[in-house]
Amino acid sequence: MISRENALNLLNDNIQNANMIKHCLASEAVLRAIALKLNMDQDEWGLAGLLHDIDVEITNADPYQHGPYAAGMLDGLLSPEAVDAIVMHNEVATGKERTTIFQHALAAGETITGLIMATAMVYPDKKLAPVKTKSITKRMKEKAFAASVKRENILECEMIGIPIEEFAELSLIAMQQISNELGF
Repeated sequence: MISRENALNLLNDNIQNANMIKHCLASEAVLRAIALKLNMDQDEWGLAGLLHDIDVEITNADPYQHGPYAAGMLDGLLSPEAVDAIVMHNEVATGKERTTIFQHALAAGETITGLIMATAMVYPDKKLAPVKTKSITKRMKEKAFAASVKRENILECEMIGIPIEEFAELSLIAMQQISNELGF
């Protein structure tokens, strides 16, 4: 498995957009927290979160290429299960539904980062520190708020046995712990 340092170098070689890098770092933190909660391999799951969008700029976020292209880039660097979860975080590309715990966790974890960041942006100081779990779960119900965030993906947390309130809290804490890296 690739080291985190080499994974960060790979990410920075392939992603130029600073906000996308922050999204990947946030996804890594959330996936590590989910792995801890579910007694899974934190390094493996964290790297999947970190590298899940490695191909987004190369594919121009084409929903039919994004994910499968990453699989070619990451084959042999990550476990087959991690590569599969990365491919399946964009189920449009495969035409299949997510079925594994890892697939559901990555889809839910990487998606909630957008909702959490959007919630932080409406706070006066635009920081993660004052954000409360209740604010995130409230915003989940407001379809017009961060409208591009797929709530159905976030709700896949319940398919892996984590209720939405607990998932929002776990994700928020994970992101707050790296708020300096995220600039929030």
